[in-house]
Amino acid sequence: MTPSEETVAIAEVPTPVGTFVLALTENGLVASGWRSRARVTGRLDLAEVHDPDRTASAVAELKAYFAGELKTFGTPIDWRLMSGSRLRVLQALHKVPYGTAVTYGELAALAGSSVPARGIGSIMGSNPIPIVIPCHRVVAAGNGLGGFSGGEGVETKRWLLTHEGYLQPTLLDL
Repeated sequence: MTPSEETVAIAEVPTPVGTFVLALTENGLVASGWRSRARVTGRLDLAEVHDPDRTASAVAELKAYFAGELKTFGTPIDWRLMSGSRLRVLQALHKVPYGTAVTYGELAALAGSSVPARGIGSIMGSNPIPIVIPCHRVVAAGNGLGGFSGGEGVETKRWLLTHEGYLQPTLLDL
């Protein structure tokens, strides 16, 4: 298949932290997020197709994750929107287990990268596949949550980390 024949299939999934968009090429999940379909697929120059068979497995996994039934995503990743240090950092992040977190500096070390913590933060902010590539699992040194640009910002990050058991629920969560 030539690049001009490639397509992207989109699914929108309601979640406890807002509607989540999944974009899948023939090679795997290429983009996701809380933004509109157009913003999720904006950097892809691919024809959009209606293909529920292509999106079904990723949708089922996302629903299972939010139901507390899935800890490791098996959906293949299409890494085309990432390269260089960004690719190495996000591939290392993809291996950070459910229910755990790493600091920005620890993630740089895991990736074998000399990118400073601030640069790791920028990479997290531009992660094209949040949740599946779990940028919410990257926290600031000294037990701070750090930033988060998905959903409702840091509150969405807090919800995800609580959902995974990394953070304890507060009275506000009960």
